[in-house]
Amino acid sequence: MECGDFSTFYTLMGQLPKVTWFRSDLYNWEGFWYSSDHLPTAKSNFQAKDDDVFLTSSIKTGTTWLKAIIPTIMNPKGRKDDDSDDPLLKHHPNELMPSLELGFYKVKPNPDLSHMPSPRLFRTHIPHTSLPESVKTSACKIVYVTRDPKDTLVSSWHFLNALIGDQGIDPWPFKDAYESFCNGVHAAGPFHDHVLGYWRESIKRPEKIYFMRYEDMKKDPKGEVKKLACFLGRPFEKEEEVEKVLWRIGLKTWRRGIVGDWKNHFTDEMKEKLNQITAMKFEGSGLDFGY
Repeated sequence: MECGDFSTFYTLMGQLPKVTWFRSDLYNWEGFWYSSDHLPTAKSNFQAKDDDVFLTSSIKTGTTWLKAIIPTIMNPKGRKDDDSDDPLLKHHPNELMPSLELGFYKVKPNPDLSHMPSPRLFRTHIPHTSLPESVKTSACKIVYVTRDPKDTLVSSWHFLNALIGDQGIDPWPFKDAYESFCNGVHAAGPFHDHVLGYWRESIKRPEKIYFMRYEDMKKDPKGEVKKLACFLGRPFEKEEEVEKVLWRIGLKTWRRGIVGDWKNHFTDEMKEKLNQITAMKFEGSGLDFGY
């Protein structure tokens, strides 16, 4: 159901199951938990174009790099030697690849996007089942990135506590964040269902959805960027172009987003429980993270 104005939307939101998660309310719609900022996008009448590109993910799974990589691949200026014309020097990646939820539908239920030049680049945390229908049926491209659920949880926990770090508020206990995550109660959750939705669609339509793992980007950034460029229809002609893109975004030296940081926070019991949940959820799908 689409919402033509915010009053209609808030009436509908008041009818949905609600829980409190990290000092904010989440609403359950079609099996997923949404914040009040994210739900309008899922219920929007957004009209995708065939040359749109969407970066999709659950929260804190490695989009920071891809918000810089994708615009650089799509913009030929990002491959040139003239650094003064580099879009990343003039714009934050969030501007080059704006959030549908926070950049548009949080402000207006029917935003005017006609001013955006093609190809339009967007990012969203909306599950595949709840994407606007035009995104699923058009020829637009979707890049999905995920990572080990244990590291996803730790990264989310760090991020959320950083938001309240200077407000004199006690940090969110890790054990509480852990239990919520295991129960599937968190923004854009359940995590495993979110991942599986895009994974299964990427198998059915590999020309439409490109499924990426954060760990693979860390292990082989050059190879992953080359494969991504091919998927987006902008393959590199020279190896020097790949090196230039990697240099521009600092992928080789960026130290944020440590793989395996969960080991600094999980007990053995926590690890085993979440690994078992992951194995059960992903059983038969062909997807795993090696645990």
